[in-house]
Amino acid sequence: MGPSKGQYFVEGASLIYTFLTSIAIIILYHQMDHPGEMLMGRALIVVGTFVFISVYRKYPCKVTAFLRIAFQMSLLTYWYSDTFEFNRLLPNLDHIFAQAEQTLFGSQPAYWFQQELPQLWVSEPLNMGYFAYFPLIAAIVCWHFVMRFDLFEKVAFVLMSSFFLYYIIYIVLPVAGPQFYFPAIGEENVLAGVFPAVGDYFNLHPELLPGTEHGQGFFYSLVEGSQAVGERPTAAFPSSHVGVSTIIMLMGWRSSKKLAFCMLPFYILLCIATVYIQAHYVIDVFAGWISGYLLYVFTSWLFRKTCAKLEKN
Repeated sequence: MGPSKGQYFVEGASLIYTFLTSIAIIILYHQMDHPGEMLMGRALIVVGTFVFISVYRKYPCKVTAFLRIAFQMSLLTYWYSDTFEFNRLLPNLDHIFAQAEQTLFGSQPAYWFQQELPQLWVSEPLNMGYFAYFPLIAAIVCWHFVMRFDLFEKVAFVLMSSFFLYYIIYIVLPVAGPQFYFPAIGEENVLAGVFPAVGDYFNLHPELLPGTEHGQGFFYSLVEGSQAVGERPTAAFPSSHVGVSTIIMLMGWRSSKKLAFCMLPFYILLCIATVYIQAHYVIDVFAGWISGYLLYVFTSWLFRKTCAKLEKN
């Protein structure tokens, strides 16, 4: 688990990401909407990180170790929405991705999927799968904490490092996804296969319009409520929902086949749901599968290499 009272690798990854994005904020200071607040937020994250390290050093045990990791993972929603503050400065690229989708499929699957299957028996399982995203993250981390504590830090590092790498992509690749882009260009353009560039539209219109009322139910309401609070026109390509859940499945399979089989139905529903609720284009899902596997291999290798260097020293 790394040095008994030292810095965990996941905290190092967090501090590096915090430092790099802080430099970007300083460079873009006069172009950003509220750079002062963003820098203050990062300062608080750094302080919080070292507070939890200090608590662990004073009371080194599994509980304080868990709190250190939990603090970092609790910041995921903050870092997600934070990517929009950067990519809103760039021209939106959804027209390119929507046109690619049209070329591949002759239509927009994210549009007709929900239109053709609005029934509650379709909507609810898929919305449940989509909502299972963060419970899946919590499940893989908590399972390793309880059952395989020797792999606990590695699992946290692989997950958080993968998230940070996805966030770097989102910062420089402003794709909002169908749920934002389709309302912006109008249903008539979507049906006609016409996908105009919207430029900086989302810089001025970051709100998510209410979804359709098809298949309303308990999980539909949960997804709609969570998106209304935390969703931003960002992070569509590649799908981190698909990518990270793929990483979770790979880690689960390596550690416990039973755990992987328990998570599998939610994983399948989640991958399908990303298109059904119009959060992603189908090509985002394909890219999520590929990037998820590659990030799992890369971050696992990086963890092993870092551990080996520390052992030599």
